Amino acid sequence: MRAVAMGLTCLTISASAAFSADDEEDTPAKPAAPNLYLDLRTTYASVPAGALGLGFGTTSLSAALEALAVRRGATPSNGLPAAKSIAVDLPLTVDVNDRVSLYGGVTGTTTDIGGGWSTFDITSWNIGVQADLHRQDGGAIPTITLQSTLTQSVPNDQGMTNSLNNILEFDYALDEDETRGWLAGLQHTYTAIASPFASIRSNTILYAGGYYQWPSNWKFTGRLGVQSFGGAQLAGRTLAESFTQPILRLDLDRMDDNDNRLFGITAQIAWTPKPSYQVTVRTPLYAVRN
Repeated sequence: MRAVAMGLTCLTISASAAFSADDEEDTPAKPAAPNLYLDLRTTYASVPAGALGLGFGTTSLSAALEALAVRRGATPSNGLPAAKSIAVDLPLTVDVNDRVSLYGGVTGTTTDIGGGWSTFDITSWNIGVQADLHRQDGGAIPTITLQSTLTQSVPNDQGMTNSLNNILEFDYALDEDETRGWLAGLQHTYTAIASPFASIRSNTILYAGGYYQWPSNWKFTGRLGVQSFGGAQLAGRTLAESFTQPILRLDLDRMDDNDNRLFGITAQIAWTPKPSYQVTVRTPLYAVRN
């Protein structure tokens, strides 16, 4: 009898454990809230005379410089002045999942075109999406990412610019954790000016590069490419010359264990055709971080 009782006890415990396991499997996992953060970016740029602020990334800074230069006395005779600019981008970003991010916000800029720094003011707004069209996940086909950003300068008056920036990037990881790999991509920027007398032609960048992430979660990324710009005209005459020149971008980012960016700094040199310099500090402010 004692043996039978012990057997029944063991059977009861086993059954209880089985039902508990079934209950856990039947209970849906609580979905993680999407990342929500203000992707604060502060940029200093130096653009030579006769050139536009072109390069990698979104076009908010470029649109601001273009609109400001056209409004403040650029003419066919004197062309675009040299400019220095400090811009603060404030896009509110939602990482819907690990494949799709949505963002939108404003950019404030102060610019010096030779007569001192202007008043810091909101100079553009932008909206965009970044999505992984394909994930490598250990396979032979690299991750394919598309990023599209629409930027409009403000105020909405004569000389306003609209820019559409599209980046298609291929990321081939060399290890399962995706801590090192190769990059290749294409960026195309189309910009329109709300003026019957001015026009800006498209800008295209072809590039290749790579990245490495240390166990400490510091990540370095380098991109080297060729930028081709069709030029800008005002009243039928050349305002900025067309060119095909090299461009270099270097990124150093501090990531967490889930590959969320905690801090980043970017340095860019673009020959337009004279060297144009840009440094960006990226400090995301998280409301929700998974």
